Amino acid sequence: MFVMLGNMIKHDHFSGTELGLEATGVEFNAVKVADSAEMIDANSVGVEHLMEADEELKPCWAKPSPKAQPSNGFVTFSLTMGPEYHISQITDAVVVARHLGAALVLPEIRGNELGNKRKFQDMYDVHKFMSSLDGVVEVIHELPAEVSAKKPAVIRVPNRVTEGFITETIQPIFQANNYLRLAIVFSSISLKPKETDNKDLDSTACLAMFSGLELTPEYSEVAKQMLDRLKELSKKSDGTVLAIDMRTDLLAKKSCKTNGGARKKGCYNPDEVLGFLKNVGFSANTTIYLTETWWHKGLNALKEAFPNTYTKDDIMPAANKGEFLKPGNPDLARALDLEICSKSDVFVPAIAGLFYGHVTGKRIASGRTQILVPAPWSSASAPASEFISTYISKKNHLVYSCYC
Repeated sequence: MFVMLGNMIKHDHFSGTELGLEATGVEFNAVKVADSAEMIDANSVGVEHLMEADEELKPCWAKPSPKAQPSNGFVTFSLTMGPEYHISQITDAVVVARHLGAALVLPEIRGNELGNKRKFQDMYDVHKFMSSLDGVVEVIHELPAEVSAKKPAVIRVPNRVTEGFITETIQPIFQANNYLRLAIVFSSISLKPKETDNKDLDSTACLAMFSGLELTPEYSEVAKQMLDRLKELSKKSDGTVLAIDMRTDLLAKKSCKTNGGARKKGCYNPDEVLGFLKNVGFSANTTIYLTETWWHKGLNALKEAFPNTYTKDDIMPAANKGEFLKPGNPDLARALDLEICSKSDVFVPAIAGLFYGHVTGKRIASGRTQILVPAPWSSASAPASEFISTYISKKNHLVYSCYC
């Protein structure tokens, strides 16, 4: 058990290091984590109790007014790179289609391997998605035959697209060719709110990001079963479920080098996370969920210190492992991680990026603001501290422009 004490902001702990994420089938640049990925720390004099959840927030936005005119063209795109990117890709595509007055074609989902793809409805609740956008953007299952025979105009669109970019770059092309294919480019990552004067597009973005995309009921049930099992296991110890986003395959690609001084890093390896958990005073009985799929020897030290540590393979129902844990297509497994990390008692991101940002958004909206981050320790005698995201302490996550 631990306490969230103190209010003194000291340092951000995620550096602006580039994320060497691999992508297939999408326009993709090296991703930079903006503003040190929004992490801070707070001094603490002891470890005593779990911080109580904040009150669940309510949507601040009103649903955009119904379209006055029928759709006058088509916007297509694909979902790539995993569910944390899907959220942003959906949001940008919906905003563009709304501004243009175009129909949005349900995207296909492309995996990391060439030729690996599935239909939108194979992973996400298509009825929920289409009904949430009813009257806001027309969503269709497929292009009309006469349109699909043509070639679309392909446009590279920066993530978190602005009204100015749509007006100056996309709209002229759309007027000349009313069939577009968007390629969302993630050149940088920041989920800070942006100053805009277009309340309609702001509301559209809030709606698409926080109300449109959900897993199919069958897949949501798998995530629920896994979280329920973690909660049941936690009852035998201290009652706390701690989810840690730790992917050693990604850590190896990024090298996890320290930047900007000893207290700034882009990611944390298992040994560093272990040191952090000990220093802030987590009980050895804490139930820990790692976003790793399989166990490997690099996690053994963590398991020795915290015996109730589990991966997906440990807690997933046996009947679902064949579908969710098969190699070469990690989207489904990552979607479960996003669900569990969004609903656990505590979340610790060991890797900066969109996954951390979107989990934080979901947690803030539901009042689950217990988000701590590891930090490099200069010595074993470093004082116990609590570390909380500035997304929360400074309220500079875009969710606060959507929920209040």
